[in-house]
Amino acid sequence: MRYELFYWPGIQGRGEFVRLALEAAGAAYRNRVPGKSAAFAPPYLKAGRLVIPQTANILLYLGPRLGLAPKSDAARLELHAQQLTIADWLAEVHDLHHPIAASLYYEDQKREARRRSAVFLKERLPKFLRYFERAAPRAFSYVHLSLFQMIEGLQYALPRSMKKQRYPRLRRIHAAVAARPRIAAYLASGRRVPFNQQGIFRHYPELDTL
Repeated sequence: MRYELFYWPGIQGRGEFVRLALEAAGAAYRNRVPGKSAAFAPPYLKAGRLVIPQTANILLYLGPRLGLAPKSDAARLELHAQQLTIADWLAEVHDLHHPIAASLYYEDQKREARRRSAVFLKERLPKFLRYFERAAPRAFSYVHLSLFQMIEGLQYALPRSMKKQRYPRLRRIHAAVAARPRIAAYLASGRRVPFNQQGIFRHYPELDTL
């Protein structure tokens, strides 16, 4: 099947978690600009006649079809729960630079962003890292790809603070994913959109204060 992934061009965002799964599996897909859809917001995936919204939902669908999820229902649901936790983590990262409203510029909420980032770095970031350090699945799955993207993005956005965190197993997962031939080829290609100041992961030095 040839998939169509609808997400905004020019940013990695939530669509990148789906792209990584498609690239890792060598699946045929096209990036498409979002249009009118029953989905609340991108990303959404067209697979034949199906239109599947929400990143975690898309990965729940793709996982067994791309060989990136276990066969048993219980194991797949556990994997899905971890992907939903990653979605929560990602939302908190977004709110570092937009703590008041997404409709306001970062410059309109810098003071609040500094307060929020201080709490995130002290309390929330270590909690997420500790959880996945312990709970990341053993067998390779789409959750490993998503954890790679989280670590990659956080190292871009918060390089000083991430150097002070302890997460040796997640570092190994990050390195192993980056070394997979299809992922390495994707990361080196023009298909991989660079991190920038319009995406979820943004580097503002004044927020990187741990």
